[in-house]
Order: sequence, then C-alpha cells, then structure tokens
Amino acid sequence: MPASPKSLSADTLLQRLAWDDLDLGHLRRLVEMARDEDLHGLGLRTRPARSGDLSTASIAGAAARSGTADLVAREPLTVCGLPLLPLILSIYGGRATAQLRTRDGARRPAGAVLATLSGDPRTLLTAERVILNFLQRLSGVATQTHRYVEALGATRTRLLDTRKTTPGYRMLEKYAVACGGGWNHRLGLFDRVMLKDNHLALLGSTGGLAAAVAAAKRAAPELPVEIEVDSLAQIPPALAAGADVLLLDNFTPAQLRRAVALIGGRTFTEASGGITLKKLPQLAGLGLDFISTGALVHHSVWADIGLDWKI
Repeated sequence: MPASPKSLSADTLLQRLAWDDLDLGHLRRLVEMARDEDLHGLGLRTRPARSGDLSTASIAGAAARSGTADLVAREPLTVCGLPLLPLILSIYGGRATAQLRTRDGARRPAGAVLATLSGDPRTLLTAERVILNFLQRLSGVATQTHRYVEALGATRTRLLDTRKTTPGYRMLEKYAVACGGGWNHRLGLFDRVMLKDNHLALLGSTGGLAAAVAAAKRAAPELPVEIEVDSLAQIPPALAAGADVLLLDNFTPAQLRRAVALIGGRTFTEASGGITLKKLPQLAGLGLDFISTGALVHHSVWADIGLDWKI
C-alpha cells in the first residue's frame, strides 16, 4: 500500500538551505582556488614564471592611503552571496573590511548599494574580480529563481531545484535558489532514493520495481522513495510499488491534470521536464505538490553588479 503524504515529514521532501548550513571550510577552499587562478595561474600545467597582481603593484602610491568602494546593483536583482565578503577579504590578507548594506534574499533596485568595502586599496583592487564573480553568479541564480516563483504565483505548489549544478558549487547554488524563494530538492544522491528512467530500464519489470522500493526502504527507512514516470500507464505500478513521490516527467498540462486525478492524493506529485516561465502559470492550478526545474541554475544569467570607488 503506498504511503500517504501525511505519513511523511515535509522536511524529508524539501528544504531551504540557510547560510549557517554551509561548510565554511569548503567555501574557503573555493575562494582560495579562485584567488590562485587569478594570481598564480592555478589550473595551468605550467605555472607562469611571474605571478601576483602586477597591475596593482604598478601603482605603489596606493598603499599610502585607505580606500573605500561600494558594491552597487546595476539592475534590479535578488541579492545573494554577501556573507562571503568577510571571508574573501580575509583570504586576501585581512587588510580590508566589508559593511553589508542589505541582506541575502532581499530584492534591490538598480543603483542600490549592497555593501561598502574599506581598507587597503591594493587588497580591494586585487580581490575585486573574485568578489564580483561570486556575487554576480549567486545573485543571478537568486534573481532567476525569484522570476520563476513570481511566474508560478500564489499556489500550494512549491518550486524545487535539481542536481543540475556547477561542480563544486552545488550547495552555494542551492543556497542561492533558497534566497530567491525556491526550495531545495535532494542535495545529492545520499538524501533520497530516486528511481529514474535509466534505473527503471535496468530493472525491466514491475516486479523488479517493487523489489527495489522494498530494498530501499529496508536500507534507509527514513528516506523518501521517488519514482519517475513518463506516461499515465506507469502510475498504477509505481503506486503499487510504494512510491512516496511520483515524478511526472514531460507531461503536458492536460496529462498532469489526469495524473493528479488518478493519483488521488495517495502520494506526493512532482512535475518536471520542459518547465519554462511561460508554462508555470498553466501549472499553478493543477493541484501538484511540487514543480522542479534545473533552469533555476543552468539558465540563470549573472546579475550586473559593479564596484564603484568613493573618491
């Protein structure tokens, strides 16, 4: 008998990563890698004979005074990545500080000051590009997610991300999705059993599916089991196998309506595949529990943020 949604905790199905959930040691390594790419040619088989910020080194007089610069939104955006600023500046020597003017997750208009950086101008000049790379990328994901959430509108259906993330940056990008108002699907292969089309192809039979679900629930009874289906005919066997969530892949809105009626609340429903801004309003009233899309990350565009010196 398939599980009822009420038998599951919502925390096992989705979450929103907060800054405190992230591993600062991992973030430090990411920033150090970015610094060393910029200063020392990290990634090249043969490192450059001369390294460092040769441009800033050429203006020796900059060391004689303190500098101040604002990080400014050049377009309306959803902010993400500001807590990285103190970490980045510390990795560049700690001779500069950041005063945050807003918070992650805030919507800010063009011209808004996001943070003010003060200290040794050489530190600020050398760290500028790495600071902007992180903030523009993460704010781009948060801004894209906000657009999708707005397009979905006021509905019980929640918008989820996927595992389609930049290698090494998954948790940061999922945090950015949360800042934009979306929800995080599984964080990795470790926190949900998800039997997708290629798993089902290897199983080869309905009996094999039921056995796989039973084995998964014996091995990790605390984890939900999700099964991908791509036709209405696959729904009854997946329900009979004991799925906690059915992933309805590449269904049309009409097919999704029929699928939700066929499932009848016996398990959670998730639509995925070909989800676009234009389609989201059509899906909002179908009674789905979740809609997931990798486009929150892989179709996002870097937000336009600049660093303006205060003279």
